[in-house]
Order: sequence, then structure tokens, then C-alpha cells
Amino acid sequence: MNLHRTIDTMTRPRSGSRAILPPATRDRMARILRTLAGATPTSQVELVHRTPFELLVATILSAQSTDAMVNRVTPTLFQCYREPADFARAPVARLERLIRPTGFYRAKARNLIACARALLARFQGIVPRTMDELVSLPGVGRKTANVVLGNAFAVPAVVVDTHVRRVANRLGFTASTDPDRIEQDLQHLIPRRQWTTGSQALLLHGRYVCTARAPHCDRCRINRDCPWEGKTHR
Repeated sequence: MNLHRTIDTMTRPRSGSRAILPPATRDRMARILRTLAGATPTSQVELVHRTPFELLVATILSAQSTDAMVNRVTPTLFQCYREPADFARAPVARLERLIRPTGFYRAKARNLIACARALLARFQGIVPRTMDELVSLPGVGRKTANVVLGNAFAVPAVVVDTHVRRVANRLGFTASTDPDRIEQDLQHLIPRRQWTTGSQALLLHGRYVCTARAPHCDRCRINRDCPWEGKTHR
């Protein structure tokens, strides 16, 4: 089982013509991102890491888990295993025990070991800097690759997770539930230089304000710009 190929099934966006969007839609996105930037001055990924490889590992662990849980697990994990070579020769049973709280620990352990071995075999143990190379690694889908590209290498990247999917739909910026299509839709709306910070701002808004159940519309700073019919007005 390849966990991120199952949970994070994101293939490369299909090529096609750029959607023609009304200026008002782009203006509303720009206004929302400015407001969210003021509400959350830092839009950094919340996975604690020191190196691109640590971020890659943490993001693989975050599938069907929370960043908070991953951050509780990784300090001990990275004391035991720090580099790809350490993970490549890690006893699978011990690795499973260390990462068990993140869920799906058996599949994640296999993916981490296979990913580390692939890094050593094909990339000299160095995390690659392109989408095609990253998604060729075991356990790595587009979401994981975009997290690494945007936050480790400053390559503009739109991350689409469950929070971004929910917020983008509620705000009317996409009508799709497919992560590939949502990524494309947001790329068309957000200036490239803001892909990473913009999608992270939407993610954090979904994580802390526009939650799946009982969203906090009463303290939502973008309430006026939200067309979602299920919202409550401030």
C-alpha cells in the first residue's frame, strides 16, 4: 500500500487553456488574501523541521493526521533517524513504534524506508527540487511535493489539503472536490509569487476558523467576502 498514492492521490494537473475569470473574482481573492495576511502575519507551514528531508518526512507522516500530532512524534524520531541513510536501514518494527501515533503507521513506515532508499539510489541522498522528481518517490503525492517545494525551496507551489479544499469551495473559487482541479483553479486566481503563502493562508483559515463542523463565522475576518450559503453573518 502506498499511503500517499491512496490518501493523497494527486497527479500532475492536465494541460489545458487557462480559465477566463471575471476581474471581480480575482479582486475578491486578492482582498481575501490581504485580509488573511493581516489576521495571520506568518503563513509558514506548521510542521517543525530543520532540513528539506525532515520536512519531507514530516509531511509524509501528516497524511490522515494533524500537524500537532506529527510535531509530537518527530523530535524523538529525528533523534533516532536524521538522514536518508538512517531511515534506509531502520528496523521497520522500531520505526512503526515511533510513528504509531500518526496513524497508518505500517504503511507510513514502509513508505519512509522506501523513500529514503530511493533518495540514496537516485538523488545521492538529496531531496530533489522538482515536482516530477519528488512525486517519483514512494509515498509522495502532489500535496507533499508542493509542501516541500514551497517551504523548503521557495518554489511557488499551491498546496491543496482538506482545509484548502473546503475553504476554496465555500468561497466559490472552485466547484470541484478533485485536488488537481482545485490546484489549477487556485493557480489561475492567485499570482504565482503568492502561490505558497496564499494557499497556506487558506489552509490556516480552514484549520482554525472555517472548520468543517461549526465554522467560526462570528470571528471570520473575510465573512463579507464569503458567498457560502451555510455561513452565519457577523
